[in-house]
Amino acid sequence: MTTFNNISQTIDLSRSFFNKREKKIIEALKDVNLQITKGQILGILGRNGAGKTTLIRILTTLLLPTSGKAFVLGFDVEKEFNKIRSKINLVSGGENPGYGILTVRENLFFFSQLYGLNLREAKRKIDFYIKEFGLKERAESLLNTLSTGEKQRLQLMRGLINDPEVLFLDEPTVGLDVESARFIRNYVKEWVKEGNRTVILTTHYLSEVEELCKYIAIIDKGKILALDTPMGLKAMVQEDIVYEIEVSYSGDLDLNEIRGVRLIEKRFLDGKIYIKFSLREENLISNVLSYINEKGEKILFLRRKEPSLEEAFIKIVGRRTSKGIFSGSLLMSFFPFLE
Repeated sequence: MTTFNNISQTIDLSRSFFNKREKKIIEALKDVNLQITKGQILGILGRNGAGKTTLIRILTTLLLPTSGKAFVLGFDVEKEFNKIRSKINLVSGGENPGYGILTVRENLFFFSQLYGLNLREAKRKIDFYIKEFGLKERAESLLNTLSTGEKQRLQLMRGLINDPEVLFLDEPTVGLDVESARFIRNYVKEWVKEGNRTVILTTHYLSEVEELCKYIAIIDKGKILALDTPMGLKAMVQEDIVYEIEVSYSGDLDLNEIRGVRLIEKRFLDGKIYIKFSLREENLISNVLSYINEKGEKILFLRRKEPSLEEAFIKIVGRRTSKGIFSGSLLMSFFPFLE
């Protein structure tokens, strides 16, 4: 066991595959350096084929790296995988959560025994999760009779049965209805908060990762391009300081009269005016407010316009540097090996 202050760490982690059809080597991961601390939900965002699932499979000891190192809970995924597996769990969206010929209760009992739970503890946990997940009336139903949402709830119950220190969620809400997806998101948030646990989440849903994750890593073509908070990622790509304002309108307002202010959009609506404008410097907003007050107009609302996470993702993936890394405010603190 190697001592780290992190739940998980990778050092120059790489994984290659040989593509028989194209007869060439595909690099799924390239020198990934990542540190994940306890008690957080880390989101991993990337397009299809970006390397998300390959990274998860290595960290869950299902796939060996080609080169580099990966540690989970201080244990080497190659040499000490048996010490890792009992302390983690993996939930994949869209996959069957068990065996169709077994009931909900029987499936949970089967997986509890794989993790070595004694009979009393297994029964207690199974009863608890069946009630907690609203499947009491379906406890004796065969798995293959469950709806998609019910199956995914069972999948998460299976993932929690061993009370893992690290839970890996690979597209956990894919294909689910709004209610089922919301239930799973809310449960995961509370589970992490109550037990100071750690979740590593991959998803295509930007709203989901923004709601759940304290930090987000963006991966593309096997490389980590950025790691920061959702707000930090947006700040990376914000080129202009943009504000939106709505004021009561009885005269003429021309923000272009103010030095360092550029009008982007102006619309008139029922005695009000909506204005979108950019500033050369943040402190110029006070000049804008003074100008409007001097004109005798009433400010109805004012807000700073930030890029969406989707816009940030697209720009970061499209603006890779020659090294393949997009530096953010927290990047080096999470990736000291890049320094």
